[in-house]
Amino acid sequence: MNHVREHRSLLATAEKRLLMKIAARLPPWLTSDGLSLLGLSAMAGAGVAFAHIGRARWSAPAVAVALLINWFGDSLDGTVARIRRQERPRYGFYVDHVIDLAGTAALLIGMGASGQMQPAVAAAVLAAYFLVSAEAYLATHAAGIFRLSRAGIGPTELRILTAVGSFYVAGHPWVEIAGTPYRLLDVSGLVAVAGLTITFAASAVMNARALFVAEPLPRQRQQTVARQIATPGFSTLAAQRQADDDDKAASA
Repeated sequence: MNHVREHRSLLATAEKRLLMKIAARLPPWLTSDGLSLLGLSAMAGAGVAFAHIGRARWSAPAVAVALLINWFGDSLDGTVARIRRQERPRYGFYVDHVIDLAGTAALLIGMGASGQMQPAVAAAVLAAYFLVSAEAYLATHAAGIFRLSRAGIGPTELRILTAVGSFYVAGHPWVEIAGTPYRLLDVSGLVAVAGLTITFAASAVMNARALFVAEPLPRQRQQTVARQIATPGFSTLAAQRQADDDDKAASA
């Protein structure tokens, strides 16, 4: 994978040092694939625990523990592969992010089934998350930059916020706005949708502009097309073909 990883979250530097120390001490039988599966299973467990939030006393602690295990598996799989010199860049990138998508879907399904968040709101959050993820993966392919964080917030920070939020929601499921009570998770979900949508739009514009500047139309092509289109009886398609021929001749 010929791309640059850009990780500028608040905890990124300290987290990287910690992961390197842990990875160096893991037993050989704990492989990168095993850690990836552990992370996915833990996120599914977090979804199940969230489905019981507010109805079972164990739900919030279970969410926090599941997210911690997810961090352990999801954050260490790549580090372990690099330390053991077992990198498989394309395989690792693909599997890691397929698991991220599936795990996030499991978590939000649990939120939607909890009774504390409307299923429509959970679906909207998931759709917005998928938009941001898809744009990030496209930018990795087209621009060669994979951004793991936005505005100082990365996957680890999101796990911490979700864990803390689960404890708060378990005891305070409602919030009053302008004298009207609303479910706290619904309000939080709509705020998340707005933030993710803005992130998607801003990143899409930024990357599209950077690619537009990096790949300008050849001057000769522009001049040829404009000249041929101005010729009576000459079609736009013919002008485009002529421009292609001129470009090939110029580069030969």
